[in-house]
Amino acid sequence: MLRLFSAAAVLAVLSTPAFAHLSPGTHGSVAAGLTHPLTGLDHILAMVAVGLWAFMLGGRAAWAMPLAFVTAMLAGYGLALAGVGLPFVEPMVLASIVVLGVAVAMALRPSTSLSIGIAALFALFHGHAHGGEVGDAAVLRFAIGFAISTALLHAAGLGLGLLTTRVPRMTGVARVLGGLAALAGVALSFA
Repeated sequence: MLRLFSAAAVLAVLSTPAFAHLSPGTHGSVAAGLTHPLTGLDHILAMVAVGLWAFMLGGRAAWAMPLAFVTAMLAGYGLALAGVGLPFVEPMVLASIVVLGVAVAMALRPSTSLSIGIAALFALFHGHAHGGEVGDAAVLRFAIGFAISTALLHAAGLGLGLLTTRVPRMTGVARVLGGLAALAGVALSFA
């Protein structure tokens, strides 16, 4: 299990926003959906931060927060496809990086319900953003792809959390990573 989490963490850290969006016509809609969250640093940072924070909270939050994120993200995607607009989608996506990064950096421990609610709120906006970028992909297959990719990014965050508690000299690394994510979110808002 530790190897699986470690491998997921390494993949998340090595992924960069330099990937181009895959063409659904050439690669298929699932593949386009799988790569979509990996093409934006905003999505990578927020989704890994959700996993890290869920790990830090432990207990039910370790599985419920990622599950709530994916579920709310799919709901936001559905809203976008239905033509229901949400205000401030991009600012909320950027705010998610800052807030989730700060939560990890400060090792905040609100109630599990509040933590899940915060993650789900931000996920709604991430999903809406994905819905605005579906292009000519088959909507269901694209959603399956980005839901899987998101879950893997959450697993990477959980793996990073596990790694930082199991390896001596790595204590506090998760909090540093949270702080760096929050700073990156601020920087992205000025880009």
